[in-house]
Amino acid sequence: MAMSLGGSGASAPQMNVTPLIDVLLVLIIIFMVIVAEQEPHRQGLDAQIPQPPEHPDAAPEVVRTIVVQLGETKSGAVPELKINERPVSWADLEPQLAGIFKQRAEKVAFVQGDDGVDFEYVAYVIDTARAAGADRVGLLPKELAKR
Repeated sequence: MAMSLGGSGASAPQMNVTPLIDVLLVLIIIFMVIVAEQEPHRQGLDAQIPQPPEHPDAAPEVVRTIVVQLGETKSGAVPELKINERPVSWADLEPQLAGIFKQRAEKVAFVQGDDGVDFEYVAYVIDTARAAGADRVGLLPKELAKR
């Protein structure tokens, strides 16, 4: 004699979700393809990547990097000023930079100041470099300049 533990009556129907999941996955793939086709071709950011020299045996180029250095100040005095290690007076800064940028296609300058230099002098050098024709002016930490 067999006994039924589930009780009497018919068992409850159970939903089979496997075909439903298959249909959903197919729809997701279809939507992904449609969206990818409709998006315009995106162009990435313009990156300036260094290129290898065309003629590696050619003579070395002149210094292309312009670094304006602000030296250490002595008790509130105006800091020393140099362009690529050459001393320059504050009055001659803009004419010197204008002469340099007049001959160049790449108009980029870097400003490097010692730790004790007030930011007002750095801001003045940045403003003067822009007025002299620099397209871009960057700040150069002391650690990178000594390499």
